[in-house]
Amino acid sequence: MELKTDVQGQTINYLKVGHGPKNIFCFPGALGTIWSDFKPQIEGLSPSQFTIIAWDPPGYGASRPPNKSFNRRFYENDAETAHALLQQLGISKYSLLGWSDGGISSIILAAKHADNVEKLMIWGANAYILPEDLEAFEKIRDVSKWSSRMADPLIKLYTKDGLQEMWGSWCDTMVEIFKNGGDICKSSLADIQCPTLILHGHKDPLVAQEHPMHLLENIRNARLHVYPEGKHNIHLKYAEDFNAIVSKFIMSDSCL
Repeated sequence: MELKTDVQGQTINYLKVGHGPKNIFCFPGALGTIWSDFKPQIEGLSPSQFTIIAWDPPGYGASRPPNKSFNRRFYENDAETAHALLQQLGISKYSLLGWSDGGISSIILAAKHADNVEKLMIWGANAYILPEDLEAFEKIRDVSKWSSRMADPLIKLYTKDGLQEMWGSWCDTMVEIFKNGGDICKSSLADIQCPTLILHGHKDPLVAQEHPMHLLENIRNARLHVYPEGKHNIHLKYAEDFNAIVSKFIMSDSCL
């Protein structure tokens, strides 16, 4: 059952399922929610091994009003709100499952609160913005060009005009970050202490190939798992295999 709570003046919608000893926090991507982004993990990961906490990040889904206010610090703000939510729920040790924008905020969270984060699993994430990243974003700026599979759940949440407004604001923020040097969270990588699993879809149209390699080379205790035919949503497309890989990673006592 989804619940609502107030975190630092922001209404947060969240879900807590399972009763296992290992806590997992699921961090959705841009405009994403609990169910749009993590349904196969919530339903497929072992409830006896894991306690899963998933949320609608501030300004998304049922964590509204208000709608998300995008600025160059929104990744940091989301990371701090997530940490505050978990502290409020009495959860001091947890692993992070972060997709896309949620992967970026998870990097920041793992770096800033290293004592709390046991394992980090990220995919579709990048520490900086390249010109080709911007080109990829611009190609999908117009939400009317999205596939119905991708657009319909978000239109249901935000309306078509609302989705276009929010997504356009997100794209504008990426342009602004790029114009200011393109750095999103490069300095955070060296501060990550926990074992890290980077997953990547080799055919991801939104994440240039150098991004997972940069993460691998700059996070000290990391390894990389590539899906050769995977795109941006490997955890949805290959849910059973993905769940098995992250389960094994979290349950393993060894570092890497």
